[in-house]
Amino acid sequence: LTVHRLAARTLIRSLEMEDRDEMGETDGGIKEKVVQLSVQSGPLQSIEVELEVRDHVATVVSTLKYQNKEDKPVEAVFVFPLPGDAAVCHFSAVIGQKEIVAEVKEKQEAREEYDDALSSGQQAFLLEESEQSPDIFSMKVGGLAPGESASIRLEYVTELAVQADDGLRFCLPAVLNPRYQPQPYTLCFCGRLFSPRPICKVESSCSLEPLQYLNTDQTQATVKLAAGHKFDRDVELVIYYKDAHQPTAVVEAGQTSAETTLMGDPVVMVSLYPEFPQSVMSSVASCGEFVFLLDRSGSMKRKMNNKESHQTCIMSDRDTLLLLLKSLPMGCYFNIYSFGSRYQHIFQSVEYSQKTMEEALKKVEEMEANLGGTEILKPLKHIYSQHCIPNQPRQLFVFTDGAVGNTKEVLDLVKKNSGSHCFSFGIGQGASSALINGLAKEGGGHAQFITGTDRMQPKFQVMQSLRFALQPTVEDISVTWGLPKGVSVTVLSPPITSIFQGQRSLIYGQLTGQSTDATDGCVTVRCSLPGQPLEMKLVFSVRPAVDTLSVHSGVSSSFTAFVAVNKADGKVIQGPLVRRNIQ
Repeated sequence: LTVHRLAARTLIRSLEMEDRDEMGETDGGIKEKVVQLSVQSGPLQSIEVELEVRDHVATVVSTLKYQNKEDKPVEAVFVFPLPGDAAVCHFSAVIGQKEIVAEVKEKQEAREEYDDALSSGQQAFLLEESEQSPDIFSMKVGGLAPGESASIRLEYVTELAVQADDGLRFCLPAVLNPRYQPQPYTLCFCGRLFSPRPICKVESSCSLEPLQYLNTDQTQATVKLAAGHKFDRDVELVIYYKDAHQPTAVVEAGQTSAETTLMGDPVVMVSLYPEFPQSVMSSVASCGEFVFLLDRSGSMKRKMNNKESHQTCIMSDRDTLLLLLKSLPMGCYFNIYSFGSRYQHIFQSVEYSQKTMEEALKKVEEMEANLGGTEILKPLKHIYSQHCIPNQPRQLFVFTDGAVGNTKEVLDLVKKNSGSHCFSFGIGQGASSALINGLAKEGGGHAQFITGTDRMQPKFQVMQSLRFALQPTVEDISVTWGLPKGVSVTVLSPPITSIFQGQRSLIYGQLTGQSTDATDGCVTVRCSLPGQPLEMKLVFSVRPAVDTLSVHSGVSSSFTAFVAVNKADGKVIQGPLVRRNIQ
């Protein structure tokens, strides 16, 4: 039910955005809460990760093995990042020969059930998503008796982001900033790849064993980490397919045991990755107001990754901005802001010329990570309060490691000002995917992650985002469905607000009803480009080969949590629990 879970996740995220507008949530300080965790030789012994990629969708199964080597019962607490758009769909524990599968419940109810179980001497397990940032999860393994072992299984699905060179990026985050110490546990990682198109190659930031193809047409393959990998940095894979621009549609059957709900009905996932006519692309815009927002907080002093590299995040920050400044078209307007605990800007937006470019380059080269905390909301409010220059569409470029505590409030602001496209750059390994992807999604732009593992990576990514910003504006976007008589569709995705050549757009739809005759349906996306209309049409077979929604779909949200209690063996854990925070 991979497609169903992604569709449920998409709908849940939309509902959460609406709830945030009503609740008016502010900075919850998640960064401060997370970074206080200390490194200990805790009960977590090893992590095994199995990856399955089908076209551009990944299913990830992680098995975490715990053992209590102390003479007292322990509660192990493990805070870790996942992709911001991931849908967690399974959480279970194996103790001895007994498997305990967690249920999704309303968050406060799950917490109370967990606490009650520990108070009565039972074993319990809790997995919950941060209410402030959807890429941070907390897992508690409570009531592990002395000498006892437990195996925790966590499963999630996620869409893979398209990179500048058409590769699909998968990232397994290793740590949360600013924690850099080597991990005391080991990692075993393997992946299986399936695609309707040939798999050309797989590249990685880590050492891989040779790619093994499973069939002659090279549409199936396996990939493994080389032996001896230390889980001290993100595991990043980039997968390349042949004919990457072909649109696809997948219809997935629902659960026969489910009621007539999202999980019981078929769901269609449409993937668009368009190429615009050359006549349109040749009319690339040379106008626009380009506003750059540079993170100069203290966290930007850290190294880009844990390899033997002297490059820091602020150095990459500067280099990326310098490259952009040198690539702007003459006649546009630009401005540069930097921020930490306070913010600064070089000048009011000015016309781009050789003189103003050289002045800006000199200022940027002098910038250091010396402005304190990461308070991005104030400069964003100031930027959006400025009047737009007539006939110069505003394009906002944000460079940050994403270590903020008020992600939701920031994204709400960007969404309200989506007329100014927002392009985001996550600097360094461990950059918050929730913030970086969220800025681009709500601002109708594009997200990039610069990890420093490839010397040429930043240049490709910077130029791709600039090409997107300079592309002719796509307007009047509409999606229409043509389905057999008796079949209807409920679109689960938010409306498409921007289309770029080189960027993937996904549409999820819940299919209801049945047709006795026709089996094919179609979806048509129409939009207007300068000088001509554009139409993308895809034919597909309709027959498959948030709180309440989250609970029924088995997908986590910021308002729900997975909870499991071991009631089977009747044993009562003796003595007070010792809490162990695992780095």
